[in-house]
Amino acid sequence: MNIGQVCIKTAGRDAGLVCAVIDVINENFVMIDGATRRRKCNVKHLEPTLKKIEIGRNASHESVVEELRKAGFEVPEKKEVKKETAEKRKNQPGRERVS
Repeated sequence: MNIGQVCIKTAGRDAGLVCAVIDVINENFVMIDGATRRRKCNVKHLEPTLKKIEIGRNASHESVVEELRKAGFEVPEKKEVKKETAEKRKNQPGRERVS
């Protein structure tokens, strides 16, 4: 696998989503980003496609998504969690910390 290789994630909660390799850690692991979460991934959990995009090592999420869209892949927008929503979740009953 090389930087810029477009893949489909085959395992985990991001299975079926398109991603691109943004860094090669070793022969077994790569860093991915795209429609998936940015994370380290085992190469056994990726299905490479015939496409490759032009990105640099550790490219930003925005540039990866932009290049994937140029290559013809559909990448949904990430939902942003509003600060007030995060505060409401934190203060919900039953979410107290036990010391």
